[in-house]
This record gives sequence, C-alpha cells and structure tokens, in this order.
Amino acid sequence: MTGQGEPSRPAARRPAVVRPLPIAVDTMGGDHAPGEIIEGAVDAVREHGVRVVLVGQAPRIQRELDRHGFAGKIPIVHAEEALDMGEGALASWRKPKSSIAIACHLIKQGRASALVSAGSTAGVVATSRLRLKGQQGVMRPAIAVALPTTPRPTILLDAGASVDVKPEGLVQFAALGTAYAQILLGVERPTVGLLTIGSEPGKGNKVTKRAHELLSGGSHGIEFAGNVEGHDLLRGVVNVVVTDGFTGNVALKTMEGTVRTAFAEIRTAMTASTPARFGALLQRRRLQELRDRLDPDTYGGGVLLGLNGTVVIAHGASHARAIASACELAHRLASGRIVERIREQVAATRTSRFGRWTHGERDAQDKDRNSRPAERPGEAPKSPEPPREIPAPAAEHAPPDRTEPPAAG
Repeated sequence: MTGQGEPSRPAARRPAVVRPLPIAVDTMGGDHAPGEIIEGAVDAVREHGVRVVLVGQAPRIQRELDRHGFAGKIPIVHAEEALDMGEGALASWRKPKSSIAIACHLIKQGRASALVSAGSTAGVVATSRLRLKGQQGVMRPAIAVALPTTPRPTILLDAGASVDVKPEGLVQFAALGTAYAQILLGVERPTVGLLTIGSEPGKGNKVTKRAHELLSGGSHGIEFAGNVEGHDLLRGVVNVVVTDGFTGNVALKTMEGTVRTAFAEIRTAMTASTPARFGALLQRRRLQELRDRLDPDTYGGGVLLGLNGTVVIAHGASHARAIASACELAHRLASGRIVERIREQVAATRTSRFGRWTHGERDAQDKDRNSRPAERPGEAPKSPEPPREIPAPAAEHAPPDRTEPPAAG
C-alpha cells in the first residue's frame, strides 16, 4: 500500500546470477572438423543455451556458420595452425599458434571458462598442461570419463593422461574424482573404489597396495569403499573408480569394443528372420533407450582434471551430437566451479596424515635423520632439533574458475 500508512519499502534486490564465460571450442580438432564440430557448437547454443566462442581458421568457420544461418551470432577467434590427429605431445611445442593453444590462452585471459576439443588426446593434454599449468599441489592431471551404469553414471579416472603414478598420485585422483562426481552426479559424499585384481585389501601390486593403505587410513574427505575389480566397472558399485592411466585406458577401450561387438551381434540376431524382426519392432523403444545410454556421444567425452582450467576432450570421431554434449558438460562444470572444488579437495588430502609425503617432506626427514652423527657408547642421546618450517611454494595459478561479474541493477 502507498496511502497514509507506513511508506512502502523498495523491493529487495535479487542476488545476481553469475554466469560462466563462453566455452572455447576448438573447431579444427577431430576426424570430422570443422563441419561437425561447428554444427555441434551451434546445436549447443540453440538447444541448450550454452555460450561458445569458436577458435580456428576464421574463413572456414564463417562459411559453416553461414550454412547454419548463424552468421554473426557466435564470436570467432582466428588461429593460424591446427594439430593433426596423428600428432603427439611434441606438437604443443612445434605449433604455439594452434587452435588448442589459442583456446587455452582465452581461458588464461579470462575470456573463456573452458575448452572443448576433439583433437588428438596426446596433443590436447600436452598443450593444456603447457598453457594452463597444473593446479597447486596436484602432481599429475587425470582424464575422467563417465561409464554408462545405472541408476547414475560411474566416474573412471585416469583414462590415459598419466600412465605411471605413485600411490600418493592415486590418492589425488580420488580427490579429483570426488570433486568431479559432486558436480556431475550431484552426490555430496561420492564413494570411491580402487581398481585392482581382487577385492581384498592385500590384492594388487605395490602401488595399489600402498594406495589402499593411504586411502583407508587418513581423514582426507574421501569416502573410500575399498577395492573393486574389472567386472565391477559397469555394475555401479561405487561412484568413482580410481586407477593409473595405463590400466584405465585399456579398461575403457575394452569396454567400448565389447559394447560395439555386443550391439553388432544383437542387430544380426534381430534381423535374421521375420519373427526376430517383429520382436525387435516391439522392443524398439527399449532398445533405443539402451543404445542412447551406452553411446559415448551421450556423455560428451573425458574431462582433464587438475589444471587451472576446465578441458573437455571429445572422441576423435565425434559428430555434432557428441560436441553439443561436450559443450553442455563444459558449461555445467564451469558453472559448478570445478577448479575451485578440486583445489579444496586436494587441500584436504594434503592436510591428512599422508599429505606431507606427497611433497617429498618424508624424504627430507629421512635424509636429515641419516645425516646425523652416530651416538657413541655411553654418551647421552642428544635431543632432536626442533623441526624447521618448510615455506609453502608460491601460488602460481590462474583464478579458480572464469565467471563474468554480476550484471548491474
């Protein structure tokens, strides 16, 4: 009311919504670039409302946007070079002006919140590590992929970024996977399993045995559920499965090949006779749902975790649907502030009882202990010197996540 009573109060201002910056899409990476890549980016804008910036050879991008009726609606950043699908890690040094390098530069400048690329995995990983750098305290990055389990996906990492890791590295992978699952799955306390050759604590090699001890015995904010085996990967027994990059990549490609073979056999069986085709027609909807759930394009690709920026690596043979899913995934992770969550989770592991081992302090203590002079018989033992503080390394990373300032008013 605005009459003679108490004067009306101005309406309370709603808290401003902070939107993530656009997703930088590498249009030159992939077997079907740039056509399928740009079409997927356009679909992400049109259907999911994701903001993108296209990075690559501007004339080719402009022609594709004209074909889709999106000319002038999506910003373009020109890149002179592109990484070929057959190029490995050294390409990150040979081609400093590649579309992937330029996209990483946009993230560092605060002009993009994430990178999506279907280029060579080795090239994307190497270039991203070189340009974005690892987060403070993270020893090795890891690629996290979603496995098609029910009722929700299972996160597997590492899928190929770091093939040789130490036990402490597997513990950090558990921290990275926990932060990722909190955003992707919406689970506050995701359970973590360690992939090895037996469910008993004593099964595995030296690395997995030691990693099991560390995960079992520290207050590190990780909900460790014990060991899991290969046949548990698609059963959804845990939310996150942790392993080294060599084992994880072999397991992932084995599952992909098995799914393709199984679907080929099912298709052959269902078209072998008229009754079989009639039965397939009756089950068409259920089969389509199963196919969509097992299709890697549904999940967008793997996410390179542990860097000062979000990097989504789509499959090299990705079509438009997979790129649109990858853009939506990158947008979701940037909105959930994945980089900041990882930083907090890794900090929790460093403050646990085994955290100092991650940074080599145990080796320094052993060296100091071995350098002390031996005590002579009958001589009173000398009191140990007080421990010296080790200064923390200077922070050397970009802001946690790239977001736009809230709109005024």
